[in-house]
Amino acid sequence: MATTKYIFVTGGVTSSLGKGIISASLGKLLQARGFKVTIQKLDPYINVDPGTLNPYEHGECYVTLDGAETDLDLGHYERFLGIPTSQANNVTTGGIYQTVINKERKGDYLGKTVQVIPHITDEIKRRIKLLGTRYKFDVVITEIGGTVGDIESLPFIESVRQLIWEMGESNSLVIHLTLVPFLSATGELKTKPTQHSVKVLLENGIQPNILILRTVKDLTLEIRKKVALFCNVNLESVIQSIDVSTIYEVPILMQKEKLDTAVIKKLKLPDSGPPELAPWKQFLRKLKNPRHTVKVGLIGKYVELQDSYKSIHESLIHAGAANDCKVEVRFIHSEDIGENNFTELLNGLKGIVVAPGFGDRGIDGKILAVKYARENNIPFFGICLGLQCAIVEFARNVIGLEKAHSTEMVTKTPDPVIDLMEDQKGITEKGGTMRLGGYPCVLKKGTLAHKAYSLNKVMERHRHRYEFNNAYLDVFEKAGMIASGINPDTGLVEIMEIPAKKWFLGVQFHPEYNSTVLKPHPLFVSFVKSSVS
Repeated sequence: MATTKYIFVTGGVTSSLGKGIISASLGKLLQARGFKVTIQKLDPYINVDPGTLNPYEHGECYVTLDGAETDLDLGHYERFLGIPTSQANNVTTGGIYQTVINKERKGDYLGKTVQVIPHITDEIKRRIKLLGTRYKFDVVITEIGGTVGDIESLPFIESVRQLIWEMGESNSLVIHLTLVPFLSATGELKTKPTQHSVKVLLENGIQPNILILRTVKDLTLEIRKKVALFCNVNLESVIQSIDVSTIYEVPILMQKEKLDTAVIKKLKLPDSGPPELAPWKQFLRKLKNPRHTVKVGLIGKYVELQDSYKSIHESLIHAGAANDCKVEVRFIHSEDIGENNFTELLNGLKGIVVAPGFGDRGIDGKILAVKYARENNIPFFGICLGLQCAIVEFARNVIGLEKAHSTEMVTKTPDPVIDLMEDQKGITEKGGTMRLGGYPCVLKKGTLAHKAYSLNKVMERHRHRYEFNNAYLDVFEKAGMIASGINPDTGLVEIMEIPAKKWFLGVQFHPEYNSTVLKPHPLFVSFVKSSVS
């Protein structure tokens, strides 16, 4: 295709309606029709990226292969499309203003008054078009965070208005996602919130082309006609998005509603016939018809908000389907685990995952969870800080280094089995300064990790400052915990495991970022398999 087509997805009435899932589902349908598709997220907050945000604020921070700390919706995009995203796929208000202010300081606008229009909007438009021009995608789907009417979103909405005018009618379209609430007192679905939401869009100069209505009840033809009439769209452009049991049903639901057909018609894309979704449907069948059920504990300190561990949770779902198994994840707060109750809290689990995190809050509970898994030969999977907790526990309770710890938690520990990386010493700024993005890892043949991957070398994504202290490697390996994955460039330990146990493995990287619907991560698949057997 000579010209990249642009789809803008906005939301109204309320947040958390699922713009990210709708965007990912539409992307999947278009991809399954043979188009080269990517999805971008515009976030209206002033943080440059979500890397410094508490997970309670915004859910997990998703890391791309090129080392960008991004919004968790990029995880959905990758899991659905099966292709990596990049720094260019996540744009924030903070990043936009930072770029414009840096240009102003350098004198790029010398003599000019720097304003929201045109300087901020021009930078937003440049970022939106970057994916299409640099990477030659057929279709770029751009999801705008927040809801229409938010003061923070106004520059993004104005930029979209300008782009629609500049690109022409058949090269862009707007999908607006709203809520049709059901009033139980009257037994009615109400369309007025949708009408008001579209009115706000119109006041900002944008006429939506397609409306997707979130609902808990099926929309009648009468309701669809009413929405079409009052919101200036065709009847076939009023699409229902009813609640489903799993987010992975949404692409099938959107296909039934002919969302992809409507998009292809409006953008004048070549119609190559219905999307090829056989592998996706096979995954859904396995997901919804498991032969086994296994209970896995996820030990973390942000468990009140499950989005804090979204990618890990989804990776367990993918691995469960690969093993014809339903993985029941029990979220356990690490601060609730103590010497007097850890046996009771963890009893009955067939597998234990100790999650990533920062800081010393809840660290003792994580270490106790590792001890329980090791002593009871329960499959254990430690991720990032989870690996570090396993190393501390092993040092204390097997090697006999009773005061071993990470210098992140105890600066003056006599046995710093986890220590700050040399190139991190002296760094004071928090944003974007960790070891981020993809790094290679060479696997030791014959180990659990090597068998799981069936590869000699892998590339995995990182997000951390502290590492295993190689000064202790010999004593660990003599005691029975071996390094099965090493960074070939630096010699840093990437994977540790205990061969004598059924399945005991920790990784310094984040494998959850590399698990997709049609290609579940091999370590998660192996872990779930061991938990079932």
